[in-house]
Amino acid sequence: MSSSVLSPAARLRGLKPDWLNDPKVWRTEVLGGLVVALALIPEAISFSIIAGVDPAIGLFASFTMAVTISVVGGRRAMISAATGAVALVIAPLNREHGFGYLVAAVILAGVFQIALGALGVAKLMRFVPRSVMVGFVNALAVLIFMAQVPEMYDVPWAVYPLILGGLALMVFFPKVTKVVPAPLVSIVVLTVITVAAGIAVPTVGDKGELPSSLPVPGLPDVPFTLDTLTTVAPYALAMALVGLMESLMTAKLVDDITDTRSSKTRESIGQGVANIVTGFFGGMGGCAMIGQTMINVKVSGARTRLSTFLAGSFLMVLCIVFGPVVSDIPMAALVAVMVMVSFATFDWHSIAPKTLKRMPAGEIVVMAVTVVCVVATDNLAIGVVVGSVTAMVVFARRVAHLADVTAVTDPDGGTVVYSVTGELFFASSNDLVGRFDYAGDPDRVVIDLSGAHVWDASSVAALDAVETKYAQRGKTVRITGLNDPSADLHARLTGELTGSH
Repeated sequence: MSSSVLSPAARLRGLKPDWLNDPKVWRTEVLGGLVVALALIPEAISFSIIAGVDPAIGLFASFTMAVTISVVGGRRAMISAATGAVALVIAPLNREHGFGYLVAAVILAGVFQIALGALGVAKLMRFVPRSVMVGFVNALAVLIFMAQVPEMYDVPWAVYPLILGGLALMVFFPKVTKVVPAPLVSIVVLTVITVAAGIAVPTVGDKGELPSSLPVPGLPDVPFTLDTLTTVAPYALAMALVGLMESLMTAKLVDDITDTRSSKTRESIGQGVANIVTGFFGGMGGCAMIGQTMINVKVSGARTRLSTFLAGSFLMVLCIVFGPVVSDIPMAALVAVMVMVSFATFDWHSIAPKTLKRMPAGEIVVMAVTVVCVVATDNLAIGVVVGSVTAMVVFARRVAHLADVTAVTDPDGGTVVYSVTGELFFASSNDLVGRFDYAGDPDRVVIDLSGAHVWDASSVAALDAVETKYAQRGKTVRITGLNDPSADLHARLTGELTGSH
């Protein structure tokens, strides 16, 4: 049926996303957003303390980041808010120069992220191997769990049964019904129990005072000079890179969980826009939050932008309208939720004995290095970079052994043909020079590269060295079988790589 004969109401329905017409999806998204908002409050306050700012600053940042990224981001259902990684990067700037410089750094970091996104930095994600991704996920699960340990140390004994009760509710309640997310039920039940029974345990209110009004936009209180720019720029660039790394890794993880694809370039630019908006509202900036994203996507089953938008919106409503009620939520309830998230996030299959037996040793090393680096530094970006470099070294060593040389002398003894097979690059070509019998070979030497590919200048230099060694003994060398790319590279570089030519 053509759109010209549709009623206005039908045409309007056609313009709306499918999920707007599905009450079940609505319920999932709304409740998912509410659970995330509740879990965001203590985290945002904690990260504010790390950055050395008022708790309201972290909560404002979480609100503006989530709401903005729900519109401009590339990965649906992913949660962005104030994060520990960003807080650690900008804390020294706030400590040494003041809050105005921190806000300026957040805005500049957003500009950097937009520029990096436009330049295609997101395409670098293809170079992150699966073993690094698995290590990243497992390290993340460990960090989420470790972040809960302080909440279980030196606390009243009642905290422990509350945490166990919360975990039991989240394990068994879904067997009764999945209409309401188990984490939300757990938070409500534990709050009712502690308030009704008057149990004295640490609460959300103990973390810091919740804001009583919405943030107001404004410019950072700094002199707009070159000196300010040079002070702020290094911190802004570090924040931009860390934020993009965590956000793109999280987006890739959500892609795998939901079996859908997302635009990493749009996500990179969206993170930048969200940080600029957050900066102008006086927030501390942020990036994708992996723990909260796991709550939203894996635990609550959310799949759309609505849950992300509502997570930020509910956060402000809970703080401003229901502040006294939210302050009474026991930390034990949120600890139970995050412990459950850490167990759900960890890839238990990756460390199963059957898997480890079949996995190549190099892959296991890469995964372990990634986990150790992340846990040791408390920085996911460092772990991913070190893990990826380790994977490249392992790959280079493995491929280097694939290059082989075999020699066949023709019947009349006047010519020897060397057949070279495999990938010739800096790691494999280093051994190439030593595989020829310069003294014992006849006067004519043919090097057949039809089974090889020349990748770099190191390989061309190695072939030049072989020719030079034969020439010093009055013997001629002919190179044959080069494929087109290899022949082009060889023709451009041969004889140009040493000063002796």
